Amino acid sequence: MQDNQRPLSPHLQVYSPQLTSVMSIFHRVTGVGFIVALCLVCVWIYVLNQGETLYLDFCKFLAYPLIKFILYGILACVYYHLLNGIRYLVWSLGKGYELSCVYGSGWLVTFMVLGLIILTVYLV
Repeated sequence: MQDNQRPLSPHLQVYSPQLTSVMSIFHRVTGVGFIVALCLVCVWIYVLNQGETLYLDFCKFLAYPLIKFILYGILACVYYHLLNGIRYLVWSLGKGYELSCVYGSGWLVTFMVLGLIILTVYLV
C-alpha cells in the first residue's frame, strides 16, 4: 500500500463558506429545531389536559431564564425555517436565481429573523 498525504478531493478544506451554503445547512438544522418546537407544543397540550396544578408548574418551569433563552432559540429556528422555506418555494417557481437576488433574499431572510426575534422578545 502506498501512503500518500494528498487530501481527499473535493474536501471541506478546499471550499470557503458562502452565504448560500451556510443558509442551506442552517435550513436543515432549523428543521430539527422546528420538530423540537412541535414536540414542545405536544407536551404543552398534554400538560394542559392534565389539570391546573400541573399546568401552573409547567408555566413556572418555562419562566426560568435559561429555559426562556432556549425557547427563543427554538422560536428563531421556527422563524428561520419558515422564512427560508418561503424563499425556497419562490425558487421552486423558477424565480430569483440571479446571483444578486439569491444573496439579497438570503440577507433579507437573515435580517427578518433577527427583527422578528427582537420584536418577540420586546413584546413578551
